[in-house]
Amino acid sequence: MTANDIIQLGLYLVVLLLLVKPLGSYMAAVFSDGRNRVARIGAPIERVLYRICGIAPDEEMSWTRYAWAMLIFNILGLLAVYALMRLQAWLPLNPQKMDNVPPDLAMNTAISFTTNTNWQAYSGESTLSYLTQMLGLGVQNFLSAATGIAVLIAVIRGFARRSSETIGNFWVDLTRSTLYILLPLSFVLALALVWQGVPQNFSAYKSVPLVEQTTTTGTVKDANSNTVKDAAGKDVTKTAPVTEQLLPLGPAASQIAIKQLGTNGGGYYGANSAYPYENPTPLSDFLEAISILLISAALCYTFGKMVGDKRQGWALLAAMLLIFVPLLLLCTWAEQAGNPALSRLGIDQSASVLQAGGNMEGKEARFGIVDSARWAAATTAASNGSVDAMHDSFTPLGGLVPMWLMQLGEVIFGGVGSGLYGMLAFAVVAVFIAGLMVGRTPEYLGKKIEAYEMKMASLVVLIPCALVVIGTAIVVSAPQGLALLTTNGGVHGFSEVLYNLSSVSNNNGSAFGGMNADTPFFNTLAGICMFFARFPLAVGMLAIAGSLAAKKHVPPSAGTLPTHTPLFVVLLAITVVIVGALTFLPALALGPIAEHLAMLGR
Repeated sequence: MTANDIIQLGLYLVVLLLLVKPLGSYMAAVFSDGRNRVARIGAPIERVLYRICGIAPDEEMSWTRYAWAMLIFNILGLLAVYALMRLQAWLPLNPQKMDNVPPDLAMNTAISFTTNTNWQAYSGESTLSYLTQMLGLGVQNFLSAATGIAVLIAVIRGFARRSSETIGNFWVDLTRSTLYILLPLSFVLALALVWQGVPQNFSAYKSVPLVEQTTTTGTVKDANSNTVKDAAGKDVTKTAPVTEQLLPLGPAASQIAIKQLGTNGGGYYGANSAYPYENPTPLSDFLEAISILLISAALCYTFGKMVGDKRQGWALLAAMLLIFVPLLLLCTWAEQAGNPALSRLGIDQSASVLQAGGNMEGKEARFGIVDSARWAAATTAASNGSVDAMHDSFTPLGGLVPMWLMQLGEVIFGGVGSGLYGMLAFAVVAVFIAGLMVGRTPEYLGKKIEAYEMKMASLVVLIPCALVVIGTAIVVSAPQGLALLTTNGGVHGFSEVLYNLSSVSNNNGSAFGGMNADTPFFNTLAGICMFFARFPLAVGMLAIAGSLAAKKHVPPSAGTLPTHTPLFVVLLAITVVIVGALTFLPALALGPIAEHLAMLGR
């Protein structure tokens, strides 16, 4: 790695960490039970919203009632998005006359955006109307992110409260997450993106003349759209000049801002953050990359402040960085090392006009290797799913990094709210293991961790793992699944399947590419994985919150494991890594590891 590479990665991490404390403190104030300046400023708007919706903000909920409110609200949102996609041809704000979305794809997409996954088996600019993009996907980008934050805040209250039967009010937490956090940050970022050249309008798509004309070759179709054959039975082709390009416009900046800040991912455009209209400049690229991890990282500080010990939040953030930074460096190194198979052919990959050398396949020349590796690591660590390079074109080890970051459970930053409550589930497991080693009842933040909490935490940790391996097994064993591999077979085809199932089963949403994902078979399978990777986990964490809130505080003693020290940071990181390694090492050995060995000629 060059000095420039180190500066790029270092600057990114430094800016991110500098923003953690101010934003984390602000979010702690937003959800504080006491009066503060933030609540006073927004109180009139809150009161109006509560009055319109018939919400009693002072009425707290048990964990079961909180869970039911969360589930019902999100299922209704899912149905609303499905209806919009099925009816969009007859609804307004559809200047390109987009047709209704097929049922299986509409179901898959509705589940995807409701669960904060944002998996997309289509290109937005050629499939969805402006109304569907804004009212359906844009709104769910806010609400799914706000749901994750709300559940996390309820879990934090479970650790902070003593002998309490309630963990807050879902409607209040949802409102405050949206009103005070997601809306203001998205507004600022959207303005910055418009300044950098991202479209934000309701104009129809524009046709513009090409500066340099080109040609396209395609098969000839008859009146019934059947391919015309010649006397030898071969397809008849025709070459035609291309003199114009259609530029897709629309309300893009607003959706891109919340998709990054809310760790939703997906994209207004099919090419996602590699597309010039979605990510036009180095500054827009840096702002979007920071926003991907920003709220998830800052919530660690919010956690520490709300439980009364900021060191606890810093410890969780340190455990995340302890895993994230080495994997980021590994991904960067693997891509810069290039392809040994090409080196054996005498192809020089050491340097070029644009890059210091390495694997540039599938990457934007304006971003290069370091930025692409940083984005790939950040987006898969943060349950974001947006991409600025083709992960399918990464080297085997370079592609293994984003794949494994998802397989760790999306707890290394993870989704806003969901990543941290997933890490808290691992913390419960870690203190339980420590308790077994020293022969004491495990405690975390003054609460005893008993059988009930361990059962719930185990389910939260293991459900995504089960969905990945079972889903992958179904695809590679069913004829409909094997038919999805239209481009690659063998170990690389297996890697494509494993990556995509890891993505949908951990609410990430990024894709490896090279696989036909838009079929009724995969849309249904992916929809099931996305649904059960989101809501059972949230309910399990709310169950832990309710159980802990009802317990009394246990004063620390000589045998209590401190959970803010470097020892616990390492223990927590090792717990996360071991679970991921034990579960997925055999599958990774069949995919990217085998492909890497084959690339080395072994």
